[in-house]
Amino acid sequence: MNFDILYTFVLATLALSISPGPDNIYVLMQSIVNGKKYGLATVAGLMSGCLVHTTLVAFGVSVIIQKSEMLFFAIKLMGALYLFFLAYKVWRSKGSIQLSEDSVEKKSVGQLFRQGFIMNVLNPKVSIFFLAFFPGFLFSKELSSVTQFYVLGFLFIVVSFIVFGGIAIMAGFISDYVKSNSKVGVFLKWMQIIVFVGIGIFILFSRK
Repeated sequence: MNFDILYTFVLATLALSISPGPDNIYVLMQSIVNGKKYGLATVAGLMSGCLVHTTLVAFGVSVIIQKSEMLFFAIKLMGALYLFFLAYKVWRSKGSIQLSEDSVEKKSVGQLFRQGFIMNVLNPKVSIFFLAFFPGFLFSKELSSVTQFYVLGFLFIVVSFIVFGGIAIMAGFISDYVKSNSKVGVFLKWMQIIVFVGIGIFILFSRK
């Protein structure tokens, strides 16, 4: 078992979770409008949805790994190219982070959990991202591919929950800080580009 790969995976997940995206901005706004408890309910829903995507990727990719080394390399190549594409999209985007409370509807804890879950499960981009992200971090020759994908999925959920939960709890402070510091958005934008490109290169040269 290669723990260095797992450590790298955790660090990459941490960097991705911190980088501004639709999910953590959504959690931030729900927490600001409804309160910390409601933000955490949203986080729980989003992370529960990740279990579905982990299952889809685990069983689908594991079959491909068993059948063909060439197909597995093709998945890694497509995954790396997808991450480079995401980096390009971030580069083309504005560096500012827009926070607006006007469009956020107040809902109950249960409603926000369900909404977070459904929003995640029905987003095919999450499965595509997991498909691009996970195969390059397989860490053991002894464990089955399915088991390894579930371990990676569990680590992804735990790290993301800690980061997103922190965002929900510190929503007011984070919002005020982002609004008062225009350079924050630019810094996070370039951090996200570096992370996407770095992970893409790592996946491209990783070995089965």
